[in-house]
Amino acid sequence: MPRTLDGQVTMEKTPSYFVTREAPARVRAMNRHAKLIVVVRDPVTRAVSDYTQTLSKNPGLPTFRSLALRNATAGLVDTAWSAVRIGLYAKHLENWLRHFPLSHFLFVSGERLVSDPAGEMGRVQDFLGLKRVVSDKHFYFNQTKGFPCLKKPEGSSRPRCLGKSKGRPHPRIPADVLQRLRDFYRPFNHRFYQMSGQDFGWD
Repeated sequence: MPRTLDGQVTMEKTPSYFVTREAPARVRAMNRHAKLIVVVRDPVTRAVSDYTQTLSKNPGLPTFRSLALRNATAGLVDTAWSAVRIGLYAKHLENWLRHFPLSHFLFVSGERLVSDPAGEMGRVQDFLGLKRVVSDKHFYFNQTKGFPCLKKPEGSSRPRCLGKSKGRPHPRIPADVLQRLRDFYRPFNHRFYQMSGQDFGWD
């Protein structure tokens, strides 16, 4: 991590930390006072998004159904597939809570980041003890991407928006596969709501 002076906040973003078993102990060894921000979204949508991104790089990928379900007849969800496993937020959080108290976490709703980016960013700024500088005036909704983007920052010629790998349309997934995943995730979601103290309303 870079050197940080008094009055500065150093941030680092690596999504895989949350799901990597060794990460909590390593982060605590580096800084036991670290504040941890976890952005989560409906795990079913997240799995489809993960698949969509992989499919764009590997067009020969098997179908979502064949990857998500171990046995098409029995409809057993395959937790060995990373796109499914990542959405088991309660299990990952259990690992982190062995090393950090819940007060060190802020859970940001991926859905609200889209519907109310300024509101979620307000929560982030409060959590970090920062003055609320980022507000509604800094965002506009990009119809093409289907996501909010940052308006043109000072000294820049264009707005800051998601890259080409984000905001692409998802393939159509059979309704029965999506329902099987919703049923599978429901108890894990409810456990995560209890652990985090937030109901994300994914069910």
